[in-house]
Amino acid sequence: MVSNAQSVSLQNRKGRYFCFPPSQGKAKSGETFMKADLKGMSLAETEAWIERQGLPAYRAKQLRQWLFKGLVGRFQEMSNLTKGLRLLLEEKAELTSLEVVETQVSKDGTIKYLFALRDGLTIETVLIPERGHFTLCVSSQAGCAMGCRFCLTGKQGLKRNLTASEIVDQVIQVKRSMDYADRLTNIVVMGMGEPLANYDAVLRALNNIISEQGMNFSHRRVTLSTCGLVPQMREFGKDITVNLAVSLNAADDTTRSFLMPVNRKYPLKSLIAACKAFPLPNRRMITFEYILIEGINDRAEDAMRLAKLLSGLRAKINLIPLNPHSRLDMSPPPMERILKFQETLVDRHFTAIIRKSKGQDISAACGQLSGRHVSGLS
Repeated sequence: MVSNAQSVSLQNRKGRYFCFPPSQGKAKSGETFMKADLKGMSLAETEAWIERQGLPAYRAKQLRQWLFKGLVGRFQEMSNLTKGLRLLLEEKAELTSLEVVETQVSKDGTIKYLFALRDGLTIETVLIPERGHFTLCVSSQAGCAMGCRFCLTGKQGLKRNLTASEIVDQVIQVKRSMDYADRLTNIVVMGMGEPLANYDAVLRALNNIISEQGMNFSHRRVTLSTCGLVPQMREFGKDITVNLAVSLNAADDTTRSFLMPVNRKYPLKSLIAACKAFPLPNRRMITFEYILIEGINDRAEDAMRLAKLLSGLRAKINLIPLNPHSRLDMSPPPMERILKFQETLVDRHFTAIIRKSKGQDISAACGQLSGRHVSGLS
C-alpha cells in the first residue's frame, strides 16, 4: 500500500508536474531528475516546459495533438517531430501508460477494463453502450475512503489518489481499443473513488478532457459524481463547467448517515445548500443519484420526503436499483416498488428515470473486478 503522503499531490513546490511514481532520468552531471508527465500538464505548462528545453512554444501544441488526438503510446510515433526532439522527449519526459490486466465483455455490450498502475495497484474503467453512442465511466482513486455501505470499492479502503495523467489515460487507452472511437462522446467520473477528494488532479484531468487543445469532449457531455464533499462542491462550479451528479440515496439524515458516513460531516442541510448555490448554465440540472435498497430507502414516504427535499432545485433523479453482490447484505426492491417510487416523484413534477444496471453478467459493479484481483479470487 502506498502512503497518503506519497500520493496526495501531483505538484511539487516549484509547480512542476510529474507522474506517480515518478520516473527518473539522469543528467550529464550524473544527478537524477524526475521526468515531466506530459499527459497531466495544461497547454500553458507544456509550452513553458518546452521553452525551458530551448524549443519554440508551438511544439507544445504538436505534442498535445499527438497525445490527446493521435493517442500515441510512444514518442517515436510522433512522426512530424525531429529525431532529436523525440530523443529529448524520451530522456526528459514521460508518457503515463496504463496496462490492461483484464477485460470483461457483457452480453449487453458493456466492457469492463481492469488497469494496472505502475506501482501494482489496479483500477476499473467501464465502457457503457448507449443509444447511438458510448459512455465511459472513469476512476479517480485507487480504492475509496468514503465507506458507503452499498459500495464494494469502499470496502477496499483508499490506496491512493490517481494523478491527472492516470485519469486521462483511462480515456486514451479505451479509445485506442475501440473500432469506432468517435462514438465515445460521454465521460462520467463515477468509477472508483470520490473525485472531489482528489480535487486538483481531477480538475486538471477534466480540463485536458474538455480542452480544444486536449481531447475536446463537450463539457455538456462530461459529468462528475460526488458523495457530497460540500467545501469542494462550492469551488468546483467556479473552477470548471461540467455536469454535476450527487450521490444522495436518502432524504433524511438518519438513513443517509447509515448508508454514507460522509453525511455525518456534511448533513443534508449543508449539502442541499451547496446544490442550490452551484452555478448551472441555462437548462442544466443537477442529477441526484438514488440507489434503491429494499427496506432501507424504498418506501412511499421516502419518495415523498425526497420530493420535498429537492423542491425548488433544478433536479433530475436517477433511480438505480442496487446491484446485488454476495459481499453486500442488501438487495434491490421488487420492480413494483421501484415503479411506485418513480410514480410518486413524477406526480410531483420531477424527472425521475429508472436506470437499468448494465453488465450484470460480468463484474460491472464498481470495485468488483479490482477486489477480485486483489483477493486472488477466480
